[in-house]
Amino acid sequence: MEEKTNRFIMEASANIEVETRGKRSIGWQWPLVALVVVFLAVAANSKIGFILSDPYSLSFDIRYFMGSHKNEKLKVPPEEIRKLRNSPPSSYSVKFESFATMMDLVKDGYYESRPYTVGEFNWTFLIYPRGGDKDYTYTSYVSLYARIDDSNIIDSQVLYAEINFFVYNYIHKAYYYYQDLEPIMFHSFETKRGVKQFLPTAWFTAPWAPYGYISEGGECVFGIDVFVAPPFNKWENFSYDENISNPIFNWNITYVSTIHIDPYTSEPFSSGGRNWVLKVYPNGYGIGTGNSLSLYLLSESNGNDYVRAKLRVLNQYSSNHVEKQVEGWSNVAENGWGFDKFISLSDLEDRTKIFVVNDLLKVEVTIMAFSKTNSI
Repeated sequence: MEEKTNRFIMEASANIEVETRGKRSIGWQWPLVALVVVFLAVAANSKIGFILSDPYSLSFDIRYFMGSHKNEKLKVPPEEIRKLRNSPPSSYSVKFESFATMMDLVKDGYYESRPYTVGEFNWTFLIYPRGGDKDYTYTSYVSLYARIDDSNIIDSQVLYAEINFFVYNYIHKAYYYYQDLEPIMFHSFETKRGVKQFLPTAWFTAPWAPYGYISEGGECVFGIDVFVAPPFNKWENFSYDENISNPIFNWNITYVSTIHIDPYTSEPFSSGGRNWVLKVYPNGYGIGTGNSLSLYLLSESNGNDYVRAKLRVLNQYSSNHVEKQVEGWSNVAENGWGFDKFISLSDLEDRTKIFVVNDLLKVEVTIMAFSKTNSI
């Protein structure tokens, strides 16, 4: 009997201890709950409230930034942008004094704006308060579309336009907008394009307008921007030719001793289907002035092309030529490809090195490759 009594007392003591511990563990949670309630109350009237009440904005941020935090290779940019901005639409706006009345009048159909002109084309703005697709999946969303007047489009014509859709938010005093990241194609068989799931219809019909898209008086403002892209007709073709016809040109400079300061330019020569000239400064140019002969290859087209070539000052009695290779884009707009200090004046004047014979200097160029850019 005494043993049972002791066991009962021990069990009761244990239960009391557990119960007391539970109350202590619950007690610390109440301040946290109160803090969350205060946060939600503040968020309802702030920019944070827009994120909490707007899953589109939140989903965009999460989808974009999670990719950048994890692995750049897995990061996929979103196909559209859904954000707030202060500036109004620039193409056209529609203000409903009563969104509810408009819904009653159009029923399951749509409201179509008056025509407006953008890029020499006539457009209209279509607003479906209960969705713009026969598929009932989208009937709980507001759908927005841009329609181009097909009488403006030639049968074979394809038109690209950037379309942005807007609705004014009265809480944030800014425009919520939807933007595709790529231009949309219009043609005579596809005259209406837009977004099926712009925003849930319930956000426009909820009592007390908690989402901000309906004013206290029931007003609602939608807008659209249309930017028509000009036809694609300007481009260029870049190629790199390494099979050069007539690659070598020799130039004999006579009376070289009489040429001092002024540059001397060769007659034009053709190589690889392009005209070129050689240019020499007998007394040097740039850092070579007064100490070296400067030598350059120029293209008569004056294009900033990529060139690979070999320039030589020939030794007239042996193969001990001075040879330097140029490769790259033109280094100086005026002088093309070459060197300020190609060969020293002391070597030219040294008769034992035999670069100048009977006041004659021989220069040679071999054009090995160059780029071509043609407008198409």
